[in-house]
Amino acid sequence: MTSSIYDIDLDRNPANFQPLTPLTYLERAADVFPDRVAIIHGNLRETYRDLRLRSRRLASALAKRGIGRGDTVAVMHANTPAMIEAHYGVPLCGAVLNTLNTRLDAATLAFTLDHGEAKVLITDREFAKPIKEALALCKVKPLVIDYDDLEYPQTGERLGSLDYEAFLAEGDENYAYRVPGDEWDAISLNYTSGTTSNPKGVVYHHRGAFLLAMGNIMTCNMPNGAVYLWTLPMFHCNGWCFPWALSIVGGTHVCLRQVRASAIYDAISEHGVTHMCGAPIVMSIILNAKEEERKAVSRQITFLTAAAPPPEAVLAAMKNAGFNVVHLYGLTETYGPSTVNEWNADWDALGSAEWAAKKARQGVRYTTLERLTVLDPDTMQPVPADGQTIGEVMFSGNVVMKGYLKNRKATNESFAGGWFHSGDLGVMHPDGYIQLKDRSKDIIISGGENISSIEVEDALYKHPAVANAAVVAKPDEKWGETPCAFVELRPGMEVTPDELTDWCRKHLAHYKVPRHFVFADLPRTSTGKIQKFKLRDQFKA
Repeated sequence: MTSSIYDIDLDRNPANFQPLTPLTYLERAADVFPDRVAIIHGNLRETYRDLRLRSRRLASALAKRGIGRGDTVAVMHANTPAMIEAHYGVPLCGAVLNTLNTRLDAATLAFTLDHGEAKVLITDREFAKPIKEALALCKVKPLVIDYDDLEYPQTGERLGSLDYEAFLAEGDENYAYRVPGDEWDAISLNYTSGTTSNPKGVVYHHRGAFLLAMGNIMTCNMPNGAVYLWTLPMFHCNGWCFPWALSIVGGTHVCLRQVRASAIYDAISEHGVTHMCGAPIVMSIILNAKEEERKAVSRQITFLTAAAPPPEAVLAAMKNAGFNVVHLYGLTETYGPSTVNEWNADWDALGSAEWAAKKARQGVRYTTLERLTVLDPDTMQPVPADGQTIGEVMFSGNVVMKGYLKNRKATNESFAGGWFHSGDLGVMHPDGYIQLKDRSKDIIISGGENISSIEVEDALYKHPAVANAAVVAKPDEKWGETPCAFVELRPGMEVTPDELTDWCRKHLAHYKVPRHFVFADLPRTSTGKIQKFKLRDQFKA
């Protein structure tokens, strides 16, 4: 590259260049709003001063145990203060945060711990049973630290040699804050089910986390002092980066151990909630609450959802209940949602059907995402923006993952042609808004959780009575989608849906178990490939 006059004696230096990291958000919040409440959990009120000191203690305690750059610290937490502290304390010492899915079975947890080479595991006592089983299965032997939720005590077995508060006491609250040496350094590791039984490890970097968190604030119109209710699991895509985002506006995290109607309405009433995220199941919980659980919503709450678009009736009911539903879209590989159905006020006057059609679209890119398009995956050329021609949704920019851990082949395939291939099939509308039409990888999104149809099919194939199986998504008002299994039995064999349900529960996490079984011949192509689209067509109105 030819140099110009602007390259001469104008170099990067500590005064004019610092690597981007979301850790700076907490530093500023603690400096500017030290006495503002950062976290509400039961009777606990943790200020931004407290959050910084506790995060520093965590970082220091980890460093004293030899944990540093590139080491993995796994955490098995509910939505508690310790999870927020981990989002700052773990990367503060240079380590990589691996938030474990609390709904997974022991075998998958063991794979995750081994694949990520966890050096430390901090685990809530609620999850002692699956973690104990996972530790017996995995090869790594991490330092295990038990977390006792003092606000909501749990009775699970203690698995480690010390508890979380004792571990923090080993740390120095004056541990020196420092930015990473490189903003490309990994900040977190998140596992996605993909299309195989073994999940892929998605690596986030500091730069992407900084930008996606900033994008959340702009996209969601979060004001200074926003109050955010945690109904989205923080283990999922690092809570869509909201654990970092809230510090930008000095916002308050309202933690919920369990997503229950009474707890949601109580939090809204007591704490002045302004924003929350969740899958369709959360909307169902809100709308189907018993009369005695409900409390008046005195101000409109922004409800962000990124699963399948809610039905028109649900959107109307949420609006009447005091919630403005904003439809987002993204993947684990894009730090969570990175597109938004940016609403045009002119659409408010549309008829109900047209209005619902606009609401169903996945929308346009976040301001922090550089490129979003729909391409023909074979030619890598844009499909016509006609709302009809189907192609693959693709992303490009700084809020796309670093890659898949220890999986060069999958990383290269996902980045072929200079784009991240989402695997989702969609169309481009004339106004530049995208809309999903299908999932090429047959992923089922149930309650915001990804379920691999192949993994469920594999469990079914192990049953001695099952000759062939195909699992597809069945629309569900409560969960958005649930797995439905179409099964061909071996000649002379019989099995009931209840028996298959029990079988699957022994081989899968319970949320992955099909809720419906259909015994029938499976449609196939001339080469014998099962035609899943014909099975899905049975659920169309």
